[in-house]
Amino acid sequence: MDPIDAPAAGPSMAPSPLALIASATLVTLVATGTGAIVLQQGSQFSHPRRVGGSFAMADLDGKPVSQADLLGKPTALFFGFTHCPEVCPTTLATLSAALGRMGRDADRLNVVFVTLDPERDTPESLRDYLAAFDPRIRSFVGTPEQVARMADAYHVAYKRVPVQGGDYTMEHSATVGLFDKTGRMVGEIGYGEDEDRTLSKLITLALPGQCAPGGGAALWETNGPTNACGPRS
Repeated sequence: MDPIDAPAAGPSMAPSPLALIASATLVTLVATGTGAIVLQQGSQFSHPRRVGGSFAMADLDGKPVSQADLLGKPTALFFGFTHCPEVCPTTLATLSAALGRMGRDADRLNVVFVTLDPERDTPESLRDYLAAFDPRIRSFVGTPEQVARMADAYHVAYKRVPVQGGDYTMEHSATVGLFDKTGRMVGEIGYGEDEDRTLSKLITLALPGQCAPGGGAALWETNGPTNACGPRS
């Protein structure tokens, strides 16, 4: 997953699958006027040629969850934290709007928000936070070690950054990973992609072949035509 946390920037171009497995150096860039950070992933991940894999977390009711909970249905997976000032609420709002337009077809998807800030993001605070978004968006929590292992498996770069007053924020990946029902990464939604393109990608993910021509959106692209992709009548 392409790590970007730059709320003031425009839509980011999604990498090709080859770019995802390329080895690179972790780079930090400050976005103008925001203090936001752009992180580029590299070979720091334990398996740079595979995105996804086993993990052990919990849902908001304390039930253990693992990779098996994301199989059998396509999945849209987003990592973030509740104190995120712009990227996370913007992304979750865009996903929620698209899921609402999909209606029952959205039930064919797993949509999961994984906290990268287990120190502050308790199940109770996450439940309150997600109440503002589509109820089909689930959340996973874990210990710092469990979060680190899942982030590594899904190629999510993140780090804790101190701010004035003794508080801290998190730099983290800002793309939504898209996985088929077998757990294979098939695309992503870049930060800043609009609702229509997000809708097109989610429908293509949930209902392959339902959107003409050519099966709907190209899941790796962040611009271009959406092929008039829309929910089934």
